[in-house]
Amino acid sequence: MDESLEKVMLGWREWVALPQLGIERIKAKVDTGARSSALHTFELQTFEENGVAKVRFSIHPFQRNSTKVKHCVADLLDERYVTDSGGHREMRPVIRTTICMGDVLRDIEITLTNRESMKFRMLLGRTAMCGSVTIDPAASYLLGKPDSRHPPHGASSI
Repeated sequence: MDESLEKVMLGWREWVALPQLGIERIKAKVDTGARSSALHTFELQTFEENGVAKVRFSIHPFQRNSTKVKHCVADLLDERYVTDSGGHREMRPVIRTTICMGDVLRDIEITLTNRESMKFRMLLGRTAMCGSVTIDPAASYLLGKPDSRHPPHGASSI
């Protein structure tokens, strides 16, 4: 069987959702040159609750809009050094959460960092896409915009 038939097609930018974080929609830049995915955060604070390491953070989910704020809490999976495209090395918290890309749900790791100066609030790196997507670099928003009123029907996990 042709594996490409089982893969979801993404454009170079897509609307995605992070339902476990309460993020109904956020634009992500699809970046095969980036190993890890990154999410724009501020007011980042690590803490422990019942012996579990956690991280509390806020995000501005929409480009060019700093009035809309979403406050999130997630289990802290790890802290890792990440080198950005400019060659700067930074220690970042890492979380694991579910991403919704169209009708596909997948657990991915995301690093948390301040992306205020970047055009996209989220970067979808190749480890989050490995084996499950194909990319049309000439296309945008092939999956449409997530509808916050209706969760995906028949969502499949990959």
